[in-house]
Amino acid sequence: MTTRGVRARLDFDRDVDDQTILDCIDVAEQAPTGGNNGSRRWMIIRDQDTKDRMAELYLSAGVEWVIKKAEELEGTGHQNEKLMLGAKHLGENIARTPALVIPTIIGRHDGSGRPGLFDSVIQSAWSFMVALRARGLGTVWTTMFLNEADEVAKLLQLPDDVTQIALFPVAHTVGTDFKATSRRYSAREITYFDRYGRTLAEGRSEPRSMVDGPGVMVEVDIKASPRTVWELVTDLNVVAEFSDEYQGGSWDDDAEPAVGATFTGNNEREGAGAWSTTCFVTEWDPPKAFAWSVSDVEESAARWRYVIEKVPGGSRLRFHGRMGPGRSGLSNTIDASPESEPTVIAKRQDMFRTNMLATVEGIKALAEAAAGKRSASGFPNLSN
Repeated sequence: MTTRGVRARLDFDRDVDDQTILDCIDVAEQAPTGGNNGSRRWMIIRDQDTKDRMAELYLSAGVEWVIKKAEELEGTGHQNEKLMLGAKHLGENIARTPALVIPTIIGRHDGSGRPGLFDSVIQSAWSFMVALRARGLGTVWTTMFLNEADEVAKLLQLPDDVTQIALFPVAHTVGTDFKATSRRYSAREITYFDRYGRTLAEGRSEPRSMVDGPGVMVEVDIKASPRTVWELVTDLNVVAEFSDEYQGGSWDDDAEPAVGATFTGNNEREGAGAWSTTCFVTEWDPPKAFAWSVSDVEESAARWRYVIEKVPGGSRLRFHGRMGPGRSGLSNTIDASPESEPTVIAKRQDMFRTNMLATVEGIKALAEAAAGKRSASGFPNLSN
């Protein structure tokens, strides 16, 4: 939890003995390998002339651009400012690192996509990083040098059938007070059960039950700004264009959209007829998140949530729907045949997924068309 990619806190002035690095490699070699085939090989680079040449190759592989970008971002408060400045610091000092370590593996990937090469070495390389952390040392997983892999191979006299995986600059760290970092999602938000996109909000029961909070998550990347996407997903009638079930809605009592506001959603499904529901807004954070509960806030029949993130090139739209925990149209069916509850839930999840995928793909098409029109008319393209 506290093993970090360390760039700015590597101690370039304190030596690291070979045995410590070898101990960490021994730990790393405990990692499994396909067919128990001992094909991993490790390079430790200590010679200063060789490190100087490695530094030159590291810069020419793309780090010169990183240094320039870091200088442009310095003092701007950009989300990548700290990362880029750390990369700049490493790039300018990598030749001073006590040791450079390169994990390699005998073999060449054939491009088929079959397992057998990288999956026999990557887990070992991560174990190496964790072992360093346990001994007060640090490193960072770097791969940009692979743009100069042929020159590196010549320098280190690597055989043609040996593949370089990563470059680890190894040093003691300035302090050891590393902490677990924050991540965008919790495990429950990015983990699916039995089928891709199927979620559980609560603990798992057997057989599967509505008590588990079963749901579905779909997501799509869109070449448009978060604001453009936001305007579409919060239009109660635009999203109805793409769903076979949701037929549109309207805000109640001319309510201004905000947490606590309500709207009426109209639905229709073959075999179930038409029905309307009162929906309670539980999250309204333009242009990031819009969520609502159906029929009741606490004992909702369903809960829905859009999340919009800014990503390189535009936005990522995530759409999550959860069944329950209150009663819904499924409840009577389940009451009549309790043993069929898992099957009923799975069938409803498939319906959710079909309509939700159609919705996010429809939003994508509209948003990208709108972004293209703005760009063509001379307005800035906010997806960049």
